[in-house]
Amino acid sequence: GSVVVLVLEGVNAVAKNRGLMGATDPKKAEEGTIRAVHGASIEANVVHGSDAIETANFEIGYFFPEFK
Repeated sequence: GSVVVLVLEGVNAVAKNRGLMGATDPKKAEEGTIRAVHGASIEANVVHGSDAIETANFEIGYFFPEFK
């Protein structure tokens, strides 16, 4: 299906985004988070976010090679 890829920047951007997404397992995600509301399972997860700056840098390079 369709995908929307974003690069977020800011103080504690990784932690803040992961907080919005919720736990990887939608059944364990806090109420109101994206995964709790829209996730079906760990495998059928509605959203992905980097877990660290290093991972984000790799993933940004993958989706946006012009930023390498």
